[in-house]
Amino acid sequence: MIVDDVAKLSLLEDRKPDHALPRPFYTDAEIFDLDLRRVWYRDWLFAIPSCEIPQTGNFVTMQVGEYAIVIVRGADGVIRAFHNSCRHRGSRVCTVLKGSAPKLVCPYHQWTYELDGRLLYARDMGPDFKAADHGLKPVACVDAGGVVYVCLADQPPAIDGFVNSARRYLAPHRLNEAKIAYESTIVEKGNWKLVIENNRECYHCAGAHPELCRTYPDRPGFTSMDESGAIEPAVTAHWEKCEAAGLPSKFVIAPDHQWRFARIPLLGPGESYTMDGKAAVPTKRLSTSPFADAGSLLNFHYPNTWNHFLADHSIVFRVLPISPTETEVTTKWLVHKDAVEGVDYKLENLTRVWIATNDEDRQVVEENQRGINSPAFVPGPYSTIQEDGVIQFVDWYCRTIGNRVGGGGRLAAE
Repeated sequence: MIVDDVAKLSLLEDRKPDHALPRPFYTDAEIFDLDLRRVWYRDWLFAIPSCEIPQTGNFVTMQVGEYAIVIVRGADGVIRAFHNSCRHRGSRVCTVLKGSAPKLVCPYHQWTYELDGRLLYARDMGPDFKAADHGLKPVACVDAGGVVYVCLADQPPAIDGFVNSARRYLAPHRLNEAKIAYESTIVEKGNWKLVIENNRECYHCAGAHPELCRTYPDRPGFTSMDESGAIEPAVTAHWEKCEAAGLPSKFVIAPDHQWRFARIPLLGPGESYTMDGKAAVPTKRLSTSPFADAGSLLNFHYPNTWNHFLADHSIVFRVLPISPTETEVTTKWLVHKDAVEGVDYKLENLTRVWIATNDEDRQVVEENQRGINSPAFVPGPYSTIQEDGVIQFVDWYCRTIGNRVGGGGRLAAE
């Protein structure tokens, strides 16, 4: 397998710096399998906001490639993750997307598990059967300030740096006091890397996102200050204002560029992602910000999430790969748990901008995929002014799989 992986990575050896990946990296089933094994099964992945399972016995299931996972809150309040596979004959224990149960009971033969994964009951297994040897297999899981991450690796990579930053930057946004006001899941007919690439630039925004661009600044000095180093004065002034009010804002980025936090102001007097620019939840804001125009705290974590944390509400996005040319994108809008729909916010106003933006992104990603599917596709150059975030992501991807297969940093421009 390693030899085959090395052969696949040889396709990257002649990649020009600051250029798109070769066509097979967006289309080929074997490289998709490489991505699953070397990235998705080894890195920390955003799963859910912790407010999604607030009570004992609440659970959510998710599928990452071949792996079925269940995430559950125990009686001790701790959120844990397990392989969603019964230790008897492998049936999924939890068969719905989300739910609540006092115990986890396999529907096949009723093997019953405690919420911490211990096997409690297995009928007619004989006197030599030891229940303690057949608990659910754990999946590494951490609550990073209100966002839950899981990792399928037997030895997960270090995550302390991210967790510490997440807890500090997200504290004012009170995600543990939130609830999900709305969620949507769409399938984009494009490779997962195209979905992330599209998110990491706003070169396309003016032409594709009229709703978002009412308040979201599409200039590189606002959104990619960590890559280009060009920070607009409005951003640094906003950092000073927010930091003085107790809102961590200055950008912080992982040494390997896998994740980032940075707060940006919205356009003009913009308070939120709405058509009129005003707060979508004006009376029960989710954050502790003393002012409504705190902008948006931007956060990404490769390979599967980007997020916007505003003064009035928050929006989290989760990307999961389905096939070489299909990707699931789930979006969840979080408001304060005491906010009442129709009283404190109008759902259509809260969700309109990003429902439209998601659909517009779906269209551009799918057209991107259709063009790449053509044998005539030749990787083109990225704009170093507008697409430095894409360059950063693609270089991270190349370094990551290169190091894990044995190709090392020679596969990515430094």
